[in-house]
Amino acid sequence: MILSAPVLDAPDPHVLADFYQRLLGWTVVQDEPDWVKLRPPGGGTGLSFQTEPIYTVPTWPAAEGAQQIMAHLDLEVDDMEDACLHAEAVGGVLADFQPEDDVRVYLDPVGHPFCLFLREPEAPA
Repeated sequence: MILSAPVLDAPDPHVLADFYQRLLGWTVVQDEPDWVKLRPPGGGTGLSFQTEPIYTVPTWPAAEGAQQIMAHLDLEVDDMEDACLHAEAVGGVLADFQPEDDVRVYLDPVGHPFCLFLREPEAPA
């Protein structure tokens, strides 16, 4: 088995796919009325979006009795400042609660959290 793509629910998958396409620079490979799929350049695991008519925005940070986050995306970046500026420029919103100094939590246009963190330098061979 190969993981094809995690799927994010949204009231309008095209709006959310457009955000992630601009954030990641990926290509739309499937575009249907209730489904959009993105793939990274060179292939690999993609990211898909589907219509969920009763979508409820998750609460960040989690709160008892509120809609819980079922999953979130971790995105490695080379430059935190540039990545944060880019995320904001395409429509990401910096979350009020930031649990760690070396990670930035953002919310996408429908409230899914995603984290930016610095790529670990590769160990010398």
